[in-house]
Amino acid sequence: MTFVQPSPQHIRKVVRHRLKLRQILSEKWKEALQAVLPIITIVLALSFTIAPLSPSVLLCFLMGAVLILVGMMFFTTGAETAMTPMGERIGTAMTKTKKLGVVITLSFLLGFIITVSEPDLQVLASQVPSVPNLILILSVACGVGVFLVVSLLRMLFSIALPPLLVGCYAVVFLLAFFVPPEFLAVAFDSGGVTTGPMTVPFIMALGVGISAIRSDRHAADDSFGLVALSSIGPILAVMILGIIYNPNESTYTPPILPEMQDSSELFELFRTGIPTYLIEIAVSLLPIILFFLAAQFLVLRLSKRKLFQIGMGLVYTYIGLVLFLTGANVGFMPAGHYLGQQLASYKYSAVVIPVAMVMGYFIVRAEPAVYVLNRQVEEITDGAISAKAMGIGLSVGVSISLGLAMIRVLTGISILWFLIPGYALALIISFFVPKIYTAIAFDSGGVASGPMTAAFLLPLAQGACTAVGGNMVTDAFGVVAMVAMTPLITIQVMGLAAKLMQRRKTETAAPAAFADMDENAIIEL
Repeated sequence: MTFVQPSPQHIRKVVRHRLKLRQILSEKWKEALQAVLPIITIVLALSFTIAPLSPSVLLCFLMGAVLILVGMMFFTTGAETAMTPMGERIGTAMTKTKKLGVVITLSFLLGFIITVSEPDLQVLASQVPSVPNLILILSVACGVGVFLVVSLLRMLFSIALPPLLVGCYAVVFLLAFFVPPEFLAVAFDSGGVTTGPMTVPFIMALGVGISAIRSDRHAADDSFGLVALSSIGPILAVMILGIIYNPNESTYTPPILPEMQDSSELFELFRTGIPTYLIEIAVSLLPIILFFLAAQFLVLRLSKRKLFQIGMGLVYTYIGLVLFLTGANVGFMPAGHYLGQQLASYKYSAVVIPVAMVMGYFIVRAEPAVYVLNRQVEEITDGAISAKAMGIGLSVGVSISLGLAMIRVLTGISILWFLIPGYALALIISFFVPKIYTAIAFDSGGVASGPMTAAFLLPLAQGACTAVGGNMVTDAFGVVAMVAMTPLITIQVMGLAAKLMQRRKTETAAPAAFADMDENAIIEL
């Protein structure tokens, strides 16, 4: 057996690759720490003051936090190196065919496949009463597929987003009056849940790839908005199912609070949870990988080096999502439920409102898809809308939404009293701000309401609802819908402020330019 000595060039290339990977992972780890540490600090502060947690729940939470940190580090690395390039190249290849029938068919198929692949959809299906899980999943997937087709046609034919959104939400709120109350909050929650960490990176990159073919000045603006319209499909699908099945009762199973005697039992709890997500994420990624391989064989023809990079990115994405979802569902969910109960049982139950607002401000930064959105916005706008500004806008929006959600839990007010005025305000503002802000704002609504919201904030509301004796399905559910609504307003208000500032600069710059001219100067028109 002969040993082949690698060349110096090959060794240098391997060393450079490893150093670059180490640098990227180091950066992602710092970003994950900045996102998750505030939540850990808040929960620890509450557990030692007004909302004491049992040692078992606290240890589960801390172990979950470690898994979430490592998972975020790997996921964000994988999203950059795999999901985004895959989406962009498939989007570009679809548009280059210049065959409308092909674009429509592939768009629907992609929307359907990606939605079935979304892990959060399984959680939603288990919460909806009286409807078989498979029927709900297939219906929601069809809804996303249809609206992804609408989104891509809007981009190809440069159709304005605000009037389209007004028409779609008019249909949604008209149907809302015919849907059973037990179904209403879950239907609106479905719009945010189904646009999660698997869907968002791919769909957003798809939009960038399609807009790259267009050469007009509005192409970059239209690259956003796919998530916004795709979020409407699940809401309509679940509402229609609610009208058809007309459930008379609702079911809710609270999370099981862990009770452990020692560290080995803690390890066992997470060890038994990980295989579930290993299988779930593998099944989720497989359809996307097969679709990409078919596209590679037929049209893409990427180099072996690029395919290797994407393959490694998919491995990072897989590892990251498994660790993240295990930490969120096994560690964070029981802690959120228990904390909500403790806060609402405090002698001043209204304390749950400001606490939830502070948590909402920070927890949205730990959403994997939010990172993808903020970076993509910064790149597409060449820094005009920074990732930092987007982060602040989303945090403020989610903070407000959590405050309103807790008011609903404590008072039992119908969710329509919040959603109808909120969406009406967001749609009115959309006619007065630059197009790109509207598209980004409505995308951000679906992006902000991801697994962290479903695994920590929703159980927090459910725990509070249990403590005050409210109706779980009508009062506690709807948190995801509220989280998806408020960023639409805050991001567009940012756009409105930017527009007014730009106009003021223009108005002050013109007189200043003429003031420096000689009074006898001739101005050529």
